[in-house]
Amino acid sequence: MSTPGQTLLHTGAFALGITLTPEQNEQFSRLYALLLDGNSRLNLTALKTEQDIVLKHFVDSLSCLRGGYLDTPGHVLDLGTGGGFPSLPLAIVRPQLHITPMDATRKKIDFVRETAGALGLNHIRPVTGRAETLGRDAAFREQYDRVVARAVTTLPVLAELALPFLKVGGLLLAQKGALSSGELQAGAQAAAQLGGRVQEIDEFALPVLGDARTLVLVEKVRPTPDRYPRRDGIPNQQPLFWKAKG
Repeated sequence: MSTPGQTLLHTGAFALGITLTPEQNEQFSRLYALLLDGNSRLNLTALKTEQDIVLKHFVDSLSCLRGGYLDTPGHVLDLGTGGGFPSLPLAIVRPQLHITPMDATRKKIDFVRETAGALGLNHIRPVTGRAETLGRDAAFREQYDRVVARAVTTLPVLAELALPFLKVGGLLLAQKGALSSGELQAGAQAAAQLGGRVQEIDEFALPVLGDARTLVLVEKVRPTPDRYPRRDGIPNQQPLFWKAKG
């Protein structure tokens, strides 16, 4: 990572209340290099410039730390991690978290596993699979204190995919862009049916770029009914309560 890139990273992180150590700075620089190499082979991200990767992947991933909901030790599932976001940046700055990056694409999970190993992030345990399937598996269902999901589907669909993984009392941290009132209303209704309750809507601007972001906090207040999640593909094809477009 270049000196301007490191400056962008530190500026963005500091705006989120995070001061990076020299060791963490080195880990982010290595992550940047590994992502560029992996992307040349695996098409992990459409972002090409250093500024976009630093701000829209690294800093944006760290924005789920707003509110302090990931400041204490616990088990965290990153649902739909893709190339490792927010898992890898979170693991760098929050080594006390036990993070499970999950994605249905094996090549992406292989990249995350290899990258975590190269960075010495031994508290990451990646897993390949669909949320609809693993959400019914006793090894994963109701095993997590937090679920994070960055730019993953609409809120009603995400609620169905994520809430089964949470322990009662756990939190879903849904990282979204600008959020329509229709999506929020449908998401709140779906969450209620699935054992959840929208606790907070945190609207803010991505540091430096100023892009609109929304962090939706959903608390799990009771067990998710056994019939959820529905079988593969159905949550996306027939979202709970979701009729609005976009």
